[in-house]
Amino acid sequence: MANLDDLLEKTSRTFALSIPMLPEPTRRHVAIAYLLFRVADTFEDAVRWPRAERLAALDELDRLLTRPGGETQAALGWTANPPVAHDGYLELLRESPAVMDAYWALPDGARDVLQRDLRRTVAGMAGFVRRGDARGNLQLADLRELRDYCYVVAGIVGEMLTELFLLDAEVIQPFARHLRRRSRFFGEALQLVNILKDAGSDATEGRVYLPPQLDRARAFALARADLRVAAGYVRTLQLAQAPDGFVAFTGSPAVLAAASLDRIESRGTGAKLTRTEVVALMERMFEDLAAQRPLL
Repeated sequence: MANLDDLLEKTSRTFALSIPMLPEPTRRHVAIAYLLFRVADTFEDAVRWPRAERLAALDELDRLLTRPGGETQAALGWTANPPVAHDGYLELLRESPAVMDAYWALPDGARDVLQRDLRRTVAGMAGFVRRGDARGNLQLADLRELRDYCYVVAGIVGEMLTELFLLDAEVIQPFARHLRRRSRFFGEALQLVNILKDAGSDATEGRVYLPPQLDRARAFALARADLRVAAGYVRTLQLAQAPDGFVAFTGSPAVLAAASLDRIESRGTGAKLTRTEVVALMERMFEDLAAQRPLL
C-alpha cells in the first residue's frame, strides 16, 4: 500500500509539515482528505487536458467516492495521458487506488464527512471547468465568482476540517457553532492569499482568478478581512482547549498567509517568504501556543 506520508511530501511540502502536527485519528483522516482533494485539484488544473477530459475525470472521481470498484482502471486512464507535468501529482494519480482503499477503511463518521465535502468540491470544480473555454482556460468575471470559487476549492475544506475536529475531540463541542460560522472564511483566506501570490504563473496557464474590475487594494482588503476571521477561528480553538495539534495545524498556515500577504503587497506577485523567515515565524507561533497567547 502507498505510504500516505510519502505522498504528502511529494505533493505538498506545507501539508507534509502541518498534518503531522495533528493527533491521531485526525491526522490520518486529514491526510486522506488532503490527498483526495489534491486529486480533484489536479483534474481541475489539468493544463494538458481540454475541458472535456477534465470533466470526465472529475465525474469518475465522484463515482469512486460513492461506489468502490474500478479504481485501478481509472488510475490507468488518468495517467495514460498525463494531465500535468508535476511528478508528485502523477505519482499520486498512480497510487490513487491505495488512497481510495484508505478512504473506504475510514470509520463511517469520518468517511461520511469526507464523502459529502469532497463531492461538493468536485461538483463545484466541474461547474467552474464548464465556465471555461474548450481548452480549459478560465477567467472569473466578478467579485461574486471569485468568492464562489474560493468557497468551492477552500471554504468547503475549512468546513470539512471543522467537522472532523468536532468528531474527534469532544472537548470543543460547546464551541461548535462559533467554529462552524468561521470555518469557510478560514479556508477562503488562505486561498485568496494563494491567488494573489500566484496570479502571474496562473495566468500563463490560462487561469485568471482576479476579476478585471477588482482593483489590487480591494483584493488585499478582502484577504485581510478573511484572515481576521481565520484568526478568530484559531483563537476559538485555543479557548476551547482543543488539542495543541489542532491549534498548530490551523494556526501555522494562517500565520504564514498573513506574513505572505504583507510580502506580496510590498514586493508584488510571486514574492515569497524565505526559509529562514518561515522557521522564525513557526518558532514564534509555538512559543505563543505554549504561552496560550493568540497566534495571530
